Amino acid sequence: MNGSGKWHAEQAWLGHRAENVLIEVEGGRIKTIEEDTFAPPDAVVLKGWTMPGLANVHSHAFQRLLRAEIESGGGDFWEWRERMYRFTQWEPADYFKHARLVFREMLEAGITAVGEFHYLHGHGNELGETLIDAAAEEGIRITLIDACYLRGGLDGRPLDLEQMTFSDGDADSWVRRVDDLVDTDGVRIAAAIHSVRAVDPESMRVVATYARERRVPLHIHLAEQAAEVDECMEIEGCSPVALLEREGILGPDLTAVHAIHIDPHDVTLLGQNHVSICACPTTERDLGDAVGPLQALSQAGCRLSVGSDSNAVVDVLEEARAIDLDQRRALGRRVLHQPSELLEAATVNGMRALGWDAGELKAGRLADFITLDQSRDLWREMTPAYVVYGLSGRDVTSVVVGGQTVVQR
Repeated sequence: MNGSGKWHAEQAWLGHRAENVLIEVEGGRIKTIEEDTFAPPDAVVLKGWTMPGLANVHSHAFQRLLRAEIESGGGDFWEWRERMYRFTQWEPADYFKHARLVFREMLEAGITAVGEFHYLHGHGNELGETLIDAAAEEGIRITLIDACYLRGGLDGRPLDLEQMTFSDGDADSWVRRVDDLVDTDGVRIAAAIHSVRAVDPESMRVVATYARERRVPLHIHLAEQAAEVDECMEIEGCSPVALLEREGILGPDLTAVHAIHIDPHDVTLLGQNHVSICACPTTERDLGDAVGPLQALSQAGCRLSVGSDSNAVVDVLEEARAIDLDQRRALGRRVLHQPSELLEAATVNGMRALGWDAGELKAGRLADFITLDQSRDLWREMTPAYVVYGLSGRDVTSVVVGGQTVVQR
């Protein structure tokens, strides 16, 4: 991912619409950007609209197998989870092949960096390393978000049989295992508390300390289900958000995934601590989750990003517009988030949550950018509103990661 070269875009998003943009790349980073200039003979011409690569902040690659396989019979999240457990046992060779297909689908949808929230630890680090190898083979950046998973619920009940391979036994063993994983070109290692139900408070502090001492991203599944919130209130005497505040977990380095069943006090705590929020609307729809108070969170001081989660749909632009569209139906109002905010959620905010210096077309940033076909409406000028609401991952024609073209149609 240390390529060099020149690309010339008809139109590009540089924080504003620009025409005839020359992007010069050296050693995988953008060296210069020049507007209103002719294409030199040695430049790759990009027809359409060019913008920063998309960030998929939260993915479980193995759950791609569930797509359209469990859409009959009814049920809620917990019944879905029981069926999901049937897809958690993998041999490394099979997982490598599967992950390559998932990552290729992401690249073709314009995703240049993925956060894999990983808890399949039955082979130690082998499946995590398999994900890293598959990402490298396809040319996508990966942040391996290794999740600590220790118990079956907030009451300390033991893990179910299906969950046993997720666990390292205790947080110290998790630390020792994750310490054997290393950053490389195109790879970041990050840490996760799976959820407040799966990790006790003392172990949460161990995971958070590990992440902060190493200055790596920290993630958590937060308040996706009302049952988890109710159990936390009963056992800990507070909400999951308040529990994280009590234990010193909240902070600007934390990304909370979902954050659906939260009250105004929780919103205030998350905003005051500048916690990033990753919404996964298509999976949340698929699982029958409610709609989180994303506008309130944004207004309180939280950055928003998006993820494909179960990979029922792989389209970050769909996730971005769904942030607003789902709330329109829930709240009965339009345009709760401006298009520019949604575009930032899909790009620069997501890259920050994953630990990548990308998501903007600026000199010095990683040279990750995509081009979308706009031939259907040649008279239109590039705007965040039309990118988010008028296009999808299927419109991607070119993907460059680190100055190397990985998709070209």
